[in-house]
Amino acid sequence: MNAARAHRDTIFVEEAEILEHDAHAGDQYTLRLQAPQIAAHALPGSFVHLSVNALRPMRRPISIMRVDAQKGYVDLLYKVFGEGTALLAQHENGDTLNLMGPIGKPFEFHQDKTRPLLIGGGVGMPPMIFCADALRNDKTYQPFMILGSEVPFPFESRPSEFIIPGMPEGVIAAMPLAEQWNIPSRLTSTKGYPGCHDGYVTDLARHWLDALSGEERSEVEIFSCGPHPMLEAVARLAKEYDLPCQVSLEEFMACAVGGCAGCVLQVNTDTGPAMKRVCVDGPVFDAYAVF
Repeated sequence: MNAARAHRDTIFVEEAEILEHDAHAGDQYTLRLQAPQIAAHALPGSFVHLSVNALRPMRRPISIMRVDAQKGYVDLLYKVFGEGTALLAQHENGDTLNLMGPIGKPFEFHQDKTRPLLIGGGVGMPPMIFCADALRNDKTYQPFMILGSEVPFPFESRPSEFIIPGMPEGVIAAMPLAEQWNIPSRLTSTKGYPGCHDGYVTDLARHWLDALSGEERSEVEIFSCGPHPMLEAVARLAKEYDLPCQVSLEEFMACAVGGCAGCVLQVNTDTGPAMKRVCVDGPVFDAYAVF
């Protein structure tokens, strides 16, 4: 099998029952769906293309936040932006949604880069949570996760049990689930939330990177997902510290399987600029190729 196409050959269509559908502040929702085939094949960076309502034929792409392959469910986080996601928010437990997935080229971890820096912003947090989940039982890696949001986080933060060198005084807010996984995390926002860094994710990442020794910094690779301006800033940060960086792009798309070419962007390759589809050639790209 062509390795570049391997992730395209395990896309399934499932009628997925809603197991849990919880509302959070800021028009955010977490959704747990029974989708055993998708759960068995999803990898960090994968997304699903789901039908939000019978009256809206256009599907919506949503990143996968977590999976449980044994129990056969997938977790999603989404924010209401328009009519489609507003219709999705009206569904209740027991309803079924038609899912297509898992779709997309996932993140790739490298054994010589043992300090993954996971940076997620807004609805770009789910792929980073999926990355953390995938790394938590592998003793090779020592990940650190930074999550940023300009609306209340879709979980109740708590003071971290981990002492992280370089953190500004008072920056102690962490994601409880990451703490359960023994993965240190910190939260950032410009909204003044308690215990969060008052600034951007890249500001806090710079504090962490500056506290590392040169040898430790050589073991860092950055993984990120979030709004386009944030990813641009992350790419600049990676270049400043000469670090490898993978980014997951958010893009509007119609078919999500590479047929319509509605999500094409220009990417730099070894042979010059090329047009790539975010859905199947991504959504994960090398940051230097995109920015």
